[in-house]
Amino acid sequence: MNIAIELTKYLMLLMMGAYTYHAFRSAVKKNKSYQDRSYRWMTCFIFLFHFTGYFTLYLQAANYKLLMLYGMEVLVFILVLRLYKIIYPGISGLLLRNMLMLLSVGFIMLTRLSYNKAVRQFIICTVALGLGLVVPVVMKEYDRIKKYGLIYGISGIGLLLLVIAIGIENYGATSWLSVFGLITVQPTEAVKLLFVFFIAALFSENTGFRKICTVTALAGATVLALVFQKDLGGALIFFVTYVFMLYCATEKPLYLLLGLGGGSLASWIAYSLFDHVKVRVLAWKNPFGYIDKEGYQVSQSLFAIGTGGWFGMGLNQGLPTSIPVVDSDFIFAAIAEEFGGLFALCLILLYINCFIILINIALKSENNFFRLLSLGFSVMFGFQVFLSVGGVIKFIPSTGVTLPLISYGGSSMVSTIIMFMIIQGIYNLNVKTAKIKVT
Repeated sequence: MNIAIELTKYLMLLMMGAYTYHAFRSAVKKNKSYQDRSYRWMTCFIFLFHFTGYFTLYLQAANYKLLMLYGMEVLVFILVLRLYKIIYPGISGLLLRNMLMLLSVGFIMLTRLSYNKAVRQFIICTVALGLGLVVPVVMKEYDRIKKYGLIYGISGIGLLLLVIAIGIENYGATSWLSVFGLITVQPTEAVKLLFVFFIAALFSENTGFRKICTVTALAGATVLALVFQKDLGGALIFFVTYVFMLYCATEKPLYLLLGLGGGSLASWIAYSLFDHVKVRVLAWKNPFGYIDKEGYQVSQSLFAIGTGGWFGMGLNQGLPTSIPVVDSDFIFAAIAEEFGGLFALCLILLYINCFIILINIALKSENNFFRLLSLGFSVMFGFQVFLSVGGVIKFIPSTGVTLPLISYGGSSMVSTIIMFMIIQGIYNLNVKTAKIKVT
């Protein structure tokens, strides 16, 4: 048993490394035959990696439920690869496969941590992937969509105010709503989509001073609503997204500098006003000095990463459950402990690869609305990854944000998949437009 687990550990590392290599080579190479060959290899690595992970878990648990969950996930992966190619004729095959690889890592790790949570995550993910099938139909009506910029902005603020009024507090932030007492949702994730749509729609019309003031006021109200919820990680993501969208819409460096200066001032004010921010900064500065209380979570995260070393302990061989909130905020530490530091580096490179693809799609969009939309989602996705990983490794204070497509959290999963599919829809329309021009 121990030999088998040790072998699968190295096998999964090799497959992740090979997949990451092909992901970057495919992004650079323009030869279609080479890309198609790389895509076939990447598809094989996704299914082999996924199989190896569940095989390792089954060796140790011998629970038939694992086989059922594995079979359903494989079926969904196959359907996504088939159906999305039909619905999105010009789809980015690289971005789609990267999404599936990240999902497979998340499914395996969540199944190891909590089978029930893994099942729930899978169901929500399946629903989100189903919703993604209608995105191309919606994106074709972009002339209508971009007319309602103000409505998107006001609706987002309204949702956040509703959370402030009747929301549920969890881990120091009031960011959740209870639906009939059965499930809890995080409206902030839906507001992410509305926020980027609202900014892109208004700035695609013009970037006059009056328009900038209007958009800034609504964006500021959205960020303040998140601050009142004590969701400072979310507020930071929204703020940075707006600053970069404003800079790219106006192409004036002054706005970027003012945004960075304002963000620094706001961070200092948040530190002065909120006790839980002081606790997180204290835990970041000296986690081992306060290991019994404030620094316990960060200390356990660093212990887990150090214990895993370069090659990891092996799936189900570590102690990731000793880290509080490990399945959502600190899942990167669990991955580093059981899969190893090299695997974790490959995972970061895979996120970087996704970010490069997203930015590239934004830069190639001739439609100003699409360009700003893609850019906003790209920055939002990339900055969330930075905050999540940075907090786990003690590079920055923990902000309590999830790792996209991997961490446990239905609302985050749905918003990220829809975000990816919107950008795929934009890419699909760009490819069609390019073909029409060539013809």
